[in-house]
Amino acid sequence: MTADDSFGRLDDDDYPAYTMGRAAELLGATPGFLRALGEHRLITPLRSEGGHRRYSRYQLRIAARAREIVDQGTPIEAACRIVILEDQLEEAQRINAEYRRAASRNAADI
Repeated sequence: MTADDSFGRLDDDDYPAYTMGRAAELLGATPGFLRALGEHRLITPLRSEGGHRRYSRYQLRIAARAREIVDQGTPIEAACRIVILEDQLEEAQRINAEYRRAASRNAADI
């Protein structure tokens, strides 16, 4: 891998660039909070060759959403479930919109 390849990863939302300590710092949370998100299967960090957890920007955004809900007094397990359900709903709405567009195109062709 060249240096240019490595720098290209800086823009990759899925590249696991953040250590647990740095991720917790960015979120204003504790490493235990991040471990709990993993236990509740909201995010699954990748592991370095040494076995250390590494987080991507995408995962940090999800963790931040859970953190906001927890900060409002919701238990962490419920916050994780809420974030998962919100994502599932958004995906279902996107799929429904695609079906509606396809159906309206087909109706226009008739």
